[in-house]
Amino acid sequence: MYGRIKKIHFVGIGGIGMSGIAEVMLNMGYTVTGSDIRTSKVIERLQDLGAQISIGHKAKNVRGRDVVVYSSIITDKNPEIIEANKLGTPVIPRAEMLSELMRLKHGIAVAGSHGKTTTTSLISSVLDFGGFDPTVVVGGRIQSLGTNAYLGKGSFMVVEADESDGSFLKLSPVIAVITNIDDEHMDHYKDSQQLDYAFSDFINKIPFYGLAVVCGDNKRAMKLLKSYNKRYVTYGLGKDSYYQARDIEFSYLKTSYNLYRENELEGQVHIQLPGIHNALNSLVAFAIGYELGMSFDDINKGLEKFGGIERRIEVKGIVNGITVVDDYGHHPKEI
Repeated sequence: MYGRIKKIHFVGIGGIGMSGIAEVMLNMGYTVTGSDIRTSKVIERLQDLGAQISIGHKAKNVRGRDVVVYSSIITDKNPEIIEANKLGTPVIPRAEMLSELMRLKHGIAVAGSHGKTTTTSLISSVLDFGGFDPTVVVGGRIQSLGTNAYLGKGSFMVVEADESDGSFLKLSPVIAVITNIDDEHMDHYKDSQQLDYAFSDFINKIPFYGLAVVCGDNKRAMKLLKSYNKRYVTYGLGKDSYYQARDIEFSYLKTSYNLYRENELEGQVHIQLPGIHNALNSLVAFAIGYELGMSFDDINKGLEKFGGIERRIEVKGIVNGITVVDDYGHHPKEI
């Protein structure tokens, strides 16, 4: 965005997706204002960084702003949206602003019904260890950062792509990931076929020099590749996948496995996360790390140092010998 856009207002700024974009733009030097229905630790953090935030949605909040960004839960009946439209102020969804940020970098976008937040964060950890210093916008608080967003100095940007309302199609990544496809957000998509079409459109936005990374264990995701004629790699537990996790072992809340690349052993992987699903998530980080020229050892070390995400199998403490874990799941398969 060139110089005319300086003052940005976020309607629903406390949301996990909105707050990340707002934080990045604050760190880029923009004047950021916002509103939400209640305060929170996220809002307090943004205020500490310099954002002016109002509790409650009021028409006056958008006056004098150059652009208004809204989250997916905000309707056109919101008083701030109504006022911005009256004033002729551009009103855009969060994904469009995220897309603008991504145009400044080489974008890596992670989509899928499950595992997006963890996968995005693992990729970020690996690239950070590799010296890429990526910009990150993710749908969860990364423990090592203390936030869900980070403005890096490097040329890559790693983001979580939200398919819930189809707005992920506004993104134009050079590397796109599909972790899986499952029936979800069917209030937006008419049926399973329409959801699949959206994911197909998503990976077809990748340029000819880019890469699609697709889970080989998910039949619906793999079906997309039948009509896809650009570069891709697959990952999974099955021996048909390009990257494979074999001989998986668990120790308390940690996981180890042998990584195979084209059925050749690369080495043993260690992650500080439990579960087969997290082994799969970490395979994506290997696929992207290798794509960008990193070594097995550096990728593995980047994964080992990853400290987890808030509310993603987060250990809260041990009481009377009982480990208390906080985890977030909003779909039957996740539960």
